[in-house]
Amino acid sequence: MSKNQYSGSNFDDFLAEDGILEEVSTRAQKRLIAMQIADGMAEMNLTKTELAARMNTSRSQLDRLLDPDNTSVTLESLNRLARAIGKQLRIEFA
Repeated sequence: MSKNQYSGSNFDDFLAEDGILEEVSTRAQKRLIAMQIADGMAEMNLTKTELAARMNTSRSQLDRLLDPDNTSVTLESLNRLARAIGKQLRIEFA
């Protein structure tokens, strides 16, 4: 019986060893942002089309911003998104 090489380590160690920790973390953060935006849209009863109009952008551009696999999002875009749902963008280092 072979001993599990990851026994006693954490999941971050496993992802780091596979060289994918940063990518997985970035996607998880983007997914969290998309969920928070969806919650804000629900609070304001906004559709994606209405939110795009509030942002002065297209629905397809909004879809790219909400796509958890698209991690190339600018702070300016996130700030416009936050304002459009009545929120303030806050960024912090932990």
